[in-house]
Amino acid sequence: MKKRGFDIHDTKWFSKTEQLRLKQAKEEIEWLLDRNYPILPVVKFVSDRYQFSNRQRDALKRCVCTQLQKESRISRRLSLSALNHQTIYIDGFNLIITLEVALSGGTLIRGRDEIIRDLAGLRGTYKLIEQTEEALRLIGQCLSSHHVNQVIFYLDEPVSNSRNLKYKILEFSKFWNFKTSVELVPNADLALQHHSHIISSDAIVLDSCLSYFNLSEDIIQRFIPDAFILTF
Repeated sequence: MKKRGFDIHDTKWFSKTEQLRLKQAKEEIEWLLDRNYPILPVVKFVSDRYQFSNRQRDALKRCVCTQLQKESRISRRLSLSALNHQTIYIDGFNLIITLEVALSGGTLIRGRDEIIRDLAGLRGTYKLIEQTEEALRLIGQCLSSHHVNQVIFYLDEPVSNSRNLKYKILEFSKFWNFKTSVELVPNADLALQHHSHIISSDAIVLDSCLSYFNLSEDIIQRFIPDAFILTF
């Protein structure tokens, strides 16, 4: 059975001892980021010092940001009660893959900005797996409980099987009590920038949107309580 974002070596890369080293490295990276050093060379510089694996480096890249970014993102985060009777715009691959990883027992990282991110990475390829349907079921159940009016999913059309995922979403939406549409777009990140009421964990989107919901946190806490989430 295919497991999204699951790596058998994570027990080594994210052991208690390694988590302590990652925490120290994260603090060093954020100290440099807060002084306007660019993220990619900083992560490489610090990770080289600690001799981290590529998997550990990916985790650090996904969990760090500047203090200003953290404060800005948190200030634009909406309470889930604000979902009521709203039209919501979802970064489709972003949310679904995070939930697939949680359902697969894969590693999730909670960032400095309090947002949960996965280590799966899209890289232009995607296949529907067993956990895809469960992820969609949980999305529908959660949004229904918050009484949303309409949901628009944005999927990156160049990604393989994006059209198949669109049809799967629409198939499940027949059982949801809110309007649902799916837009295939060249770049979902660009489509969601400067929007309000979005759902995404993508750093670029969160830094440019007007407001967003931390829905993955709500779904994981309520329905996937045994998900493997690390906080350095």
